[in-house]
Amino acid sequence: MPHSEKLDDQERIVERVQRHGNDIWACLTAQGVAARAPLPDLRTLRSFSLGEVAEILGVSGSYLRQLSIDGQGPTPELGTAGRRSYTLEQINELRNHLASARPKEALKFRPRRREGDKLQIISVVAGPASTTTSFYLAQGLALQGFRVLAIDLDSHGSLSKMFGFYYFGYPVHNASMYAAIRFDELQESMRSAIQPTLFDGLDLVPGSAELSCFEEESSRRFRSENLRYSDASIRMVSALKEVEAYYDVVVLSCGDGGFLTAGAYEAATGVLVTVRPELPEIVSMTSSLYSFTHFVALIERAGRIVNHDFFKYLVTMHDPPDVSQQKVVASLRGCVGDDLLTATVWQSDAIRQAWNKGRSLYELSSGAVGRSSYEQAMKSLNSANAEIMDIMSEVWGRAPFYVSQASRSMTAGMASSESRGLSK
Repeated sequence: MPHSEKLDDQERIVERVQRHGNDIWACLTAQGVAARAPLPDLRTLRSFSLGEVAEILGVSGSYLRQLSIDGQGPTPELGTAGRRSYTLEQINELRNHLASARPKEALKFRPRRREGDKLQIISVVAGPASTTTSFYLAQGLALQGFRVLAIDLDSHGSLSKMFGFYYFGYPVHNASMYAAIRFDELQESMRSAIQPTLFDGLDLVPGSAELSCFEEESSRRFRSENLRYSDASIRMVSALKEVEAYYDVVVLSCGDGGFLTAGAYEAATGVLVTVRPELPEIVSMTSSLYSFTHFVALIERAGRIVNHDFFKYLVTMHDPPDVSQQKVVASLRGCVGDDLLTATVWQSDAIRQAWNKGRSLYELSSGAVGRSSYEQAMKSLNSANAEIMDIMSEVWGRAPFYVSQASRSMTAGMASSESRGLSK
């Protein structure tokens, strides 16, 4: 069928669509919602109030205030009424200062792995809210002073979008994990794919459509070798060894790719499975467990032993007052015991609103989404992250700290709320 011709002064559909895309993108950029990768991210991270910094570091606000008065540590920004605030870079400077000033508590302030501590590699299995879980876990770890690398193994770049990286499906060359694990002579170093994020100490390897090329190539090799497991997953292990010295934790956000997921399982020191407390979701999650055992069997058939430090389940999108969900959580705990984290991530309007703003709750102040909803969501997120960090501490031979710190913060928050109520 021949194409219809239009007069020169009429806009062609393709031109109009291009204009729409440019106009919409300009509007989003003006609102600070998105940034086009691989160009630099134009967003900035807010500063944190003195009270927030005190909670993050596990010290009193009065102690931090006195440090500032004495000229010790970084100089905070002074706002209205002399209120102090710190950037994340300054918070990390404070960590270094406190670790030097209080050496017996150095691990509390600067929890990086020490010589002999293995790199923690946490694979988050594809499932309900798994991308959101990876996002908040990576940012939460960075806020606590860990050096973190987040890796998006989804060819649709789901995690990358949450960080503000958009490829729009364009064939971007070697801009994902594919750069470091591809089978041909165009393979590059792992470092070439790493992008900085808004968070000091948190880097990202974005996901893009080129990851599907790795799946296709791995599948061809798998079939051509009489179903013998190829070296697809060992490539992931080797790539991560290249950057091992620069990070404490790697968060692997798995997509639907089989060989990439197998690589994530072989590289991992721990695995996290997200599950929504509804029976159909439990059925779906169970299929992920069978896939895990299948992949591990293939890896071990190739002569490599897989032995993770932990395999944990996290209930997400949880509505605690829902009686049916209470029963599902109790039933799941009866099946998996202590492998189910005690904390659950609540279904939250605040998390949804943050997503709509192209941000995480860690990037927003409570006023942006409503104080009550914000505080409730933050408690559930921080509690889940605290459990995972304590598991990491145990692997490194350290005493648990983060769950107790989260509990103290929660108690302090309730006391503060009661105080505000009494003063009204």
